[in-house]
Amino acid sequence: MRKDFDKKTIITPLPVVMIGTYDENGVPNLMNAAWAGQVDAHQILISLSKHKTTENLKLKGEFTVSFATADTVKESDYFGMESGRGVNKIEKAGFHAVKAEHVDAPLFEEYPLTLECRVVEMADDSDGYLLTGETVNMSVDESILTDGKVDLGKMKPIMFDSAMNKYRVIGEIVGDAFKDGLTLK
Repeated sequence: MRKDFDKKTIITPLPVVMIGTYDENGVPNLMNAAWAGQVDAHQILISLSKHKTTENLKLKGEFTVSFATADTVKESDYFGMESGRGVNKIEKAGFHAVKAEHVDAPLFEEYPLTLECRVVEMADDSDGYLLTGETVNMSVDESILTDGKVDLGKMKPIMFDSAMNKYRVIGEIVGDAFKDGLTLK
């Protein structure tokens, strides 16, 4: 038996991405966004409502995208609940920002995987923006590498479960891409 939910939409998994920007004074800002995806090998797409972050994106045209982990759930959730306008949320959370190597945006030491990106387009609509970014570099802490590759099992990235309003861990391997299906050819 099935149940209808009208227009309710669930796309899963939704990564919990952390967007890092600098403001006009060079102060780092970090926000949590769950409506994001990869468009192709070098581009990402993020839906954003209007925030301090969108102002910073227009100003600088560059940003970082890090991925929240099981170890950073509390802080990552906080970065999505507090505006960077009235409080230094980076300091309050005890996080550490350093300048990214390839873009004018902050990289946060507590996140082991960060994409350094440039704005390709910020399509404006009545609710906010659809941000398209081009990745110019991926910076990875060696602690999450296995045989020179990113190991999501070590990283323990989290996803946003929009059906239950929960965070869940991603990581268990259940098959081999572009290999398991060969048994049906």
